This record gives sequence, C-alpha cells and structure tokens, in this order.
Amino acid sequence: MSIYLNILEFHIPSYGLMITLGVILANVFALYPLKKYKLIFDDFLILEAYTLLGAFIGAKLLYLIISYREIDWSRFLEPRYFNYIMSSGFVFYGGLIGGLLCFLFAGKFHHINSKPYITHLIYLIPWIHGFGRIGCFLAGCCYGTPYDGPFAVQFPEGSLAPSDTTLFPVQLVEAICLLILAIVLAVLDLKKSYPHTIAVYFIVYGILRFLLEYVRYDAVRGHLLALSTSQWISLGFVVGTVCYLIRAAHKQKKDMVP
Repeated sequence: MSIYLNILEFHIPSYGLMITLGVILANVFALYPLKKYKLIFDDFLILEAYTLLGAFIGAKLLYLIISYREIDWSRFLEPRYFNYIMSSGFVFYGGLIGGLLCFLFAGKFHHINSKPYITHLIYLIPWIHGFGRIGCFLAGCCYGTPYDGPFAVQFPEGSLAPSDTTLFPVQLVEAICLLILAIVLAVLDLKKSYPHTIAVYFIVYGILRFLLEYVRYDAVRGHLLALSTSQWISLGFVVGTVCYLIRAAHKQKKDMVP
C-alpha cells in the first residue's frame, strides 16, 4: 500500500497506474463485442476519448463543489497549489455523469449511433472503476471506518488514510463487487442478449454505493441532511432507472394491444 509504486526505479502513482491498466484491459475486452455486433472500432475510440475526458472533468468538478470549503481559493492559481488540487481529489459520480454527457455529445457531434456502443459495452465502466478502487486502496484514499474485525487493514505512514488504527477495507470490497458486476453484465449481454444491461448497472451500483457509504470514513465527501452526496446521487440513479423501466414496460404493453 503506497501512493507511489517503485517500478524500474520510476515512482509511478499507484492510482493512475491501476486506472491505466483497467483502461488497457477494457479496450482488449471490447474487441470481441465490437466484432460480434459489427460496431466500428474507430467510432468506439472517438466515443471513448470523449467519455474519458468528460469523466475526468466531471469527477474533478464535483470534487471541487463538495470540498469548496477545504480549498484555499486565494491560492488556487498558484502553480504548485493548482497542480496539487488538479492531481488529487476526484468523485466517481461526477465522472460518471460527465462521461455519459460527453459520450452522448460525441455521438451527436460525430453522427455516431452511440446507443449500441453503450448497450453492449456498459460493463467496461464497472471494470475500469473496479481497478480504480484497487488504486484507491493502494494510495489509501476513500478509506473505510475504524474496524478491527476480519480482513481489517492498517495503512502505513505516508498513505492518505490514517495509519494509527485498523480500518474496514471498503475500497477492496467495492472493487470486488464492481469486477463481479462487470462480469455479470458482460454475460447478460454476450450470452443472454439481455436488453437492459444499462438499467441493471445503474440500479445495482446505486444500491451498492448507497450501502457502502455507511462504511466510508474519509471526511471530504459532502453531506445533505443525513445522507452523503453520493447517497443522494445513488437514490437518483436507482429511482430514475426504475421509473424508466416501468414506463418502458407500460409502453411495450400498450403497443402490444391490438
């Protein structure tokens, strides 16, 4: 567990390394569904580039919003402080929303039918996210509550997590759940041709994230009333997706009536 990993005498940020590894593997795994569904690889790369850019911007913007009280805005434009703020602190839901918006924009701007890409490749999101959570564990960010039960972890000095107590390994729990979810979504699409993989992802991850927030302990997350920012967004995703499915089922039933 270390913010930086020493590889061939290079100090490589562990979080960035895991995200990069997740993206590389995701692109390899995307080759089969792209071929199976006769999707254009160049269009996939365009959509992916916009999505990753939107994810970065969205994750950073939401972090700045929920942690605005902790940021010294009078120093914001100082090069070293600005670099520190830009290189640390991201919120996944901001990245998810920003990435999806840029994905849709790219489809419209470049005249790409983006729906089949997200339908058949939605599993890549929890896959990359799962690797990101492993990076969180290595760096010590997004850490769990104090805990001394089975699988409790204690972070070393120099990590982002407190080093004076044992903590619940929430990053690894979420990573395992995300990787399992990615596999399930891939099977549903590739083997079962299930049409609502996007809805499954939104609902399952929304519930998972809502529950895991109760064992998160890092302070800079934002709260409103009794829930964290991520719990409110999780509720929005779950409720919105369920409403969409009910409406879609009602419309399908209505269309079937002669």
